[in-house]
Amino acid sequence: MNIDALIDDFEFLDDWDDRYRYVIELGKALPAFPEDRRTDANKVQGCVSQVWLDCNRSAGADGVRLDYHGDSDAMIVKGLIAILLAFYAGKTAAEIQTMDPEPLFDRIGLRDHLTAQRSNGLSSMVNRIKRDAAEAVQETV
Repeated sequence: MNIDALIDDFEFLDDWDDRYRYVIELGKALPAFPEDRRTDANKVQGCVSQVWLDCNRSAGADGVRLDYHGDSDAMIVKGLIAILLAFYAGKTAAEIQTMDPEPLFDRIGLRDHLTAQRSNGLSSMVNRIKRDAAEAVQETV
């Protein structure tokens, strides 16, 4: 999903019950996550729920691109993964290093409506993506 369309959808929904349902629908729309990718290496540490992020790298003229697939055993968390994947979609590792999703979270009111545990898990997912990006940039130097 396109991040701009996602933001528009959030802004259209006034009620947080509707927004939670939308987050869950985003998670349900994620592509199936292969069982063989549910490895310790892909597991995100620091999340109460089980979360897996699988990163595929591809070289391009403008740098290494990171393409993620993700999954969780919790539906809301799965939706949070979908939001992050939309935010970082199509970006190079160098771009990801400079991107801050916090303004997005503030704009759609996400941080204010997550439990402390889910908020910490979201931060763990962002940190994992940033770490992957830093490693990809370092390997190309």
